[in-house]
Amino acid sequence: MENYKAELLDSESYKIFKGVYNDFRAKAVDEYKFELAPLEYDEFIDAIEKKYMNCIVLKENDIPTAFLVYTTSISESIELNMIHCLGTEDEVTKIKLLLEKFLLLTESERLSKVVSYPMLGHQSVFTADIAKFGFKFVGLAVLRFMMGNASSERILENMKLPELEDEYKIVGYQDVYRESAIKVIHEAFKDTQDALYDTRYKSIEGTKDIINKVIDNIYGEFLPDVTSVLLYNDIPVGFAFSNVTGGKIANIPLVAIDKNHRGKGFSEYLLNRSIKTIVDWTKLGKRIFSEVNVTTETNNYKALKLYRKIGFREDFCYPQAYLLQKK
Repeated sequence: MENYKAELLDSESYKIFKGVYNDFRAKAVDEYKFELAPLEYDEFIDAIEKKYMNCIVLKENDIPTAFLVYTTSISESIELNMIHCLGTEDEVTKIKLLLEKFLLLTESERLSKVVSYPMLGHQSVFTADIAKFGFKFVGLAVLRFMMGNASSERILENMKLPELEDEYKIVGYQDVYRESAIKVIHEAFKDTQDALYDTRYKSIEGTKDIINKVIDNIYGEFLPDVTSVLLYNDIPVGFAFSNVTGGKIANIPLVAIDKNHRGKGFSEYLLNRSIKTIVDWTKLGKRIFSEVNVTTETNNYKALKLYRKIGFREDFCYPQAYLLQKK
């Protein structure tokens, strides 16, 4: 280990770091399941200099061979975005040194923040190694509804939903529904596994931060016309949010029904409207999408069954790691 040194990326290392970053970038989509190609190198460096993210570099005999990227400013969690090693030689040692440096640099922040780490693609093999640092895990499944997939579109088209009772109707999102959305999402998510790695769900203020960032285009482009709202006597009691996470990829990040209106299949109505809107827009050329994706826990069989019923198909699973606040 005496030949290794972990340190924050600085301007003196920009030139020699470029090779290992571009190695990651070449593998990002195929090996790390990125939906889109990550930032170009110059854009990445610009983000580092603007403090949008932090990068720890592991040097072997002064040559960068691995790195870790994390952010602390976007949410109430410390988001460990990814770890990449140049090749697999001595990978366990490199991961250990990067994590030790990361935990040291974030020690004070971890007194009040959870660390969240989506271990996408190849990173899933790190599970046993980071478990030694106290990380816990939740299995997540990514499901996709592909535009132009005849089977999925047939399933969606053939869905038979009964007429809603007179007190209920489903409409598109309007900003007057924002406060209701915060309350419904908070109540639905505060005691779920999601709240383990994003503790904002546990409070109204934290949930407000999440909803505001969805609606205000921080987490991608918000799609109010696609977002579906369930009204009961004109009061919002259910939501299926929708946004664009990149390019032509739509996403359903949040689905929730007020507890007093659950068990009646309203999630099917919300999702049916949202997905049909995206399919119709694409067919009419109003706006072209290649897919809609969703993420849910691998043991949430009710949600998995719901998404399959609408035409989604599982694509891949990954462990979502989280580290609770430092005591």
